[in-house]
Amino acid sequence: MIGIFDSGVGGMTVAKAVEKLLPDYHIVYFGDLARTPYGSKSPETIIDYARQNTEFLLSKGARIIIIACNSAASVSFDVLRSEYDVPIFEVITPAVQRAVWVSAESGNDKIGVIGTRATIKSGVYERLIKEMLPAASVYSEPCPMLVPLVEEGWLGKQETKMIIRRYLAPLKKKMVQSLVLGCTHYPLLKGLIHPRIGKRVAIIDSSEEVATALREYLKNNTSLANELARDSEHYYYVSDFTEAAQAIADRIFERKILLQKVTHF
Repeated sequence: MIGIFDSGVGGMTVAKAVEKLLPDYHIVYFGDLARTPYGSKSPETIIDYARQNTEFLLSKGARIIIIACNSAASVSFDVLRSEYDVPIFEVITPAVQRAVWVSAESGNDKIGVIGTRATIKSGVYERLIKEMLPAASVYSEPCPMLVPLVEEGWLGKQETKMIIRRYLAPLKKKMVQSLVLGCTHYPLLKGLIHPRIGKRVAIIDSSEEVATALREYLKNNTSLANELARDSEHYYYVSDFTEAAQAIADRIFERKILLQKVTHF
């Protein structure tokens, strides 16, 4: 079973991408709606939440963990990897690798990153990009209002379009070649982000990139791949339930999703 957790329902973009690339595998998802957003929390608190989420998924039979939350991945990945004896994936490294590849192909080393305050403050994207591509110019912008807007279902509101334009203005001025969506909620806003950053800019969707990385890992680790449940059953748990979250989940998957609320995790 593949376990995926996020601070809300945005991480379901990762679950959808995994389902698309690995349709036979069993997925269990946990969205921590009761404590979202993580981006405004301290690193210590986020790490504590990440541990609890991981324990919950393991209790449900997960054999692989995907941290589908950039805020959690930026501060908890190394901790979880050292504490748990299961493969742990995160959404940052695969996206960085893709952005670096785009830069190499285009000859333009200007890379933009948007994310929550916690993700941008951690500097994790800039550090990893610089490790892989020292000549890169990385421009990062925190976008703290986007996750609440997505969670509230304000995807088509004029106010959301205005806020996105305001957040992207500095990056557009820098003429970035690629833009990393440093939050798994943001793919839901791709249709609004792309025209406002510019059609020539490559949008890097971390959900798609981590799903691709997992597929390659399972190809190279057949023993684990063969042990994973492959009955196509998926379970979606949340720590709180809202009609807006249900609507977003249904929109992401383009079908009705059963969100099961849990109070002990």
